[in-house]
Amino acid sequence: MNDPNGLVFFKGKYHAFFQHYPHAPHWGQMHWGHAVSDDLIHWEEKDIALFPDQDYENDGGCFSGSAVVKDDILYLFYTSVSHEMGQTQSVAISKDGVVFEKYEGNPIIKSPLKDSKNFRDPKVFMYDGRYKMVVGAGEDNIGKILLYGSDDLLSWDYEGELVSDYLFGPCVECPDMFKIGDKYVLMFSSIKALPHRVNFSVGDFDGTKFTPDEGKANFPIETGPDFYAPQTFEAPDGRRIIIGWMYNWARQVPVGKTQVGAFTIPREMCLDFDDNLCMRPIREVKPYVKKESEFVYYHDGLLNVVFEGKTILRKQLAFEPTMEVLEDVGVVEIFLNGGTDVITTYIC
Repeated sequence: MNDPNGLVFFKGKYHAFFQHYPHAPHWGQMHWGHAVSDDLIHWEEKDIALFPDQDYENDGGCFSGSAVVKDDILYLFYTSVSHEMGQTQSVAISKDGVVFEKYEGNPIIKSPLKDSKNFRDPKVFMYDGRYKMVVGAGEDNIGKILLYGSDDLLSWDYEGELVSDYLFGPCVECPDMFKIGDKYVLMFSSIKALPHRVNFSVGDFDGTKFTPDEGKANFPIETGPDFYAPQTFEAPDGRRIIIGWMYNWARQVPVGKTQVGAFTIPREMCLDFDDNLCMRPIREVKPYVKKESEFVYYHDGLLNVVFEGKTILRKQLAFEPTMEVLEDVGVVEIFLNGGTDVITTYIC
């Protein structure tokens, strides 16, 4: 499994879907796996939610997307990938969060670009009483985020490019737009080997244009090697919660493994007293947080992550940070200085 998809609270439970190949521990024709939780910590895996069983999914299958609840009905937006049309956007609908029916009018959006191979990962959100959708895209080796608008979640109007820059590589992936306080945050992942693969910008959004604040454009929060394709959603109490894919493409699958890939622990996105964007472990996980770890220590300007005498990661830091650490099976998630700097890495 890889990207988290369709994170949502629906009918009294948290739902997490994920891009998934059920037949082997490697990439294949994508499905949507599905898990539910009462507390964001303990999860029950359910039956697969989306199978690639339509002509408009006959190539790559069902790629990543998002979820919206409207009139007590759950809508799953996802990228459908076919030989004939390339990457398009489609929707599946559920009244109970268990059985999903694909809309007969799929695909609801086709690529406006001349190349339909890089047009994916729709994230839908509400702005000023109207639905908006950001979609990752790329053309002529220029990464883009495209913007759409809708009144009914089924008919969508193209509203232009929100981002377009060759610095982000041939395609932007998994874009997300959300509000914290009176500020908007634009988040996306880059398939190019930038110093950081997940970019955050804080600024203002007027419905068609995003303007980052000075010094608040395209900066990292998470700098570890095993964090990609994160997605956020709003919890019932108003918290903005983020979950990422805990892995990376370069990591080799150990021999004999039948499963590979994981989610990070859910984290809360917030602004600190200095209006710095940060992510912290959600309060539900606080009982598991440590202030010290046998795997993490700071010495002589370096934060070190070690396992059985082997250095896994080093990060230069001018001053010794405050630190919170979550240890799980073979991984550590490290939150420095109130969550303004986060490191997620496998240690074995």
